[in-house]
Parts: sequence; C-alpha cells; structure tokens
Amino acid sequence: MGFGDLQSADGLRSLNAFLVDKSYVEGYTPTKGDVVVFEAVKKAPATEFENALRWYNHIASFNDAEKAKFQGESKAVDQYGQQPGQDRLAKQEFESLSVDPAKKPAAEDDDDVDLFGDENEEETELTKQRLAAYAEKKSKKPTLIAKSNIVLDIKPWDDETNMQELEQNVRSIELDGLLWGASRLVPLAYTIKKLQITCVVEDDKVGTDILEERIMAFEDHVQSVDIASFQKI
Repeated sequence: MGFGDLQSADGLRSLNAFLVDKSYVEGYTPTKGDVVVFEAVKKAPATEFENALRWYNHIASFNDAEKAKFQGESKAVDQYGQQPGQDRLAKQEFESLSVDPAKKPAAEDDDDVDLFGDENEEETELTKQRLAAYAEKKSKKPTLIAKSNIVLDIKPWDDETNMQELEQNVRSIELDGLLWGASRLVPLAYTIKKLQITCVVEDDKVGTDILEERIMAFEDHVQSVDIASFQKI
C-alpha cells in the first residue's frame, strides 16, 4: 500500500500527512528509503503539500555521491509509509481485552438467577481486572520522547582550516540525548567551505544554546555556528 501513486495528488497528500511529524521516511537521518521515495515523486510537490515539499527540498540538496552513502536498504516504493492494518493494532489490542458476553457462565438454574447479585459483581470485577491488565501493559510501553532534527552550518576561519579536524572536534561532543548524523562540506566563498552537519536531540536534555557553546569552544577552527534547519520529529 505505502503512499500510493506519488505522481497523483492523493499520493502526495498521503506523503504530506506521513511527514507531518517526521523529517525522513525512515528513522532520524536520511536513508536509502528517502532516495527511493524521492525518485518516485520526481519533481517538487506543490506548496499546498508543505511537509512533502520541505522533505523533497532537503533530499534534493544532496548530490548523487552523497545519496549513495545513505544507510539502509532500498525497497519497493510501496513498502514505505503506513502499511495496511497499522492503524487498527491499538483498537484490536483493546478489543481483545474486552468482556465477551458470549463467554458469560450459564446459570445452572433460571430460578436461582439473581439479576442484582453476585453474577453482576463477578462480571464487573472481571472487567476491572482486564482493564487494569491493559493499563499496566500500556504503562510499560516507552514514553514518547520529544525530539528535534537540527542541521548546523559551521563556518571555519579561512580555506587553510583543516575541515577534517573541525568535524572530528564537533563529533567529539557527547551529551545525553544527542546523536550526530550525516554531514557534508558546502562551498561558501572562493575556496572556503563550511561544514553542514545533522544531529538529533532530545528536547528536554539538549538545547541549541549548549550545542553552539560547545562548538564555539573550538575557537582555532570555528568562526561561527548557525542553525540551518530545525524540525520537530
């Protein structure tokens, strides 16, 4: 199923809805999946599909050599996006815990049935137990953590700055809730190039201010740091 025909408005609408809270087709960094879907789209989506357009322009900024280095496995385009049945899993999980009246124990003697007695209480208690079991199961699932995908532009002092050392210094920054991603060198002026690097951060643990402060500490290599892109995941 996936996104459907990505040459049609319905397909682009499906892709746009999928990307409303995501930066990439799979995971937190660009992968082969982004390339497959990008090639299926073929041209920039209309502005009404703002999420799809934002994603398309970002993937288009990588050249073919950079795309070839993306991680992951290339699959058929219909294998990406929401697959059939995913939106029914939670509903089925809850229904499986609901009380089934057909399984209610049959009374041995109709004359002994007490409509307001122990049988109703037993059923109510069973319902409570199953709902409690469901709540416990849900509580054990990982809590959704707010994350952001950030693209940083890091400018060196001049064309004599060792850009490999600069990147190594940046990646040496380790913080709880910080994950470095893809990077590339982008021509800036004359023979000077800037480092453009992606990272994913947990919003409650890592802010842009501490990232800039840590990077600017490498003053022999870094002239300035700018936020090129900031997307909630």
